[in-house]
Amino acid sequence: MGASKTEHFTDEQNAIATLSKALGHPARVAIMEYLIKVDTCICGDIVNKLPLAQPTVSQHLKELKNAGLIKGSIEGNAICYCIDEKELTKLQSYFANISDKLEKKKSNCC
Repeated sequence: MGASKTEHFTDEQNAIATLSKALGHPARVAIMEYLIKVDTCICGDIVNKLPLAQPTVSQHLKELKNAGLIKGSIEGNAICYCIDEKELTKLQSYFANISDKLEKKKSNCC
């Protein structure tokens, strides 16, 4: 596999790509939806909500955390997870900007 040459792209483009890659698996999307739904930090409930083994859920949580989409804090023997709204705001702004540009372009499109 060749190099991705990320240095040729802006910091914003690389950041959006990282966030998008983290959301590139349906289990991670389900985890994000669940965390948004419960609107609180949760410790062990995620495994009970998905048809996946605990180690698999842990891997997905790690990917989401590494991308900055969720935060984790240690409480006793458990790690409690919640949404990192700052990173979600970046995605929201990006897609709002894209939508605005597409809306303006509609009248000029073939």
